[in-house]
Amino acid sequence: MAKDYATAFYKSAAWLKCREGYIKSVGGLCEDCLARGIYKPGLIVHHIDPITPDNIRDPSVTLAWDNLRLVCQDCHASAHHPSGLRYAYGPAGEILPIGPP
Repeated sequence: MAKDYATAFYKSAAWLKCREGYIKSVGGLCEDCLARGIYKPGLIVHHIDPITPDNIRDPSVTLAWDNLRLVCQDCHASAHHPSGLRYAYGPAGEILPIGPP
């Protein structure tokens, strides 16, 4: 799910055109899986250097193909949560997020 400050960007014609072109340019397969010899469809165009409120209007970050990677859901989760854990438990057993998705 997009952060509030990025919602409009991810709906923009510029992003949708960039995303479509990038997916076609890499053949539609997850680039991380493909590097391991696994053929799996890519679903998410991931920004290697994350989009932030400070750079959301900078096309050299948001629309530059050298800052993009097509990944499957599993590889995207691994990129954001290298430990594999997305949640921890608090002292009362409540679920606590480990970090941003």
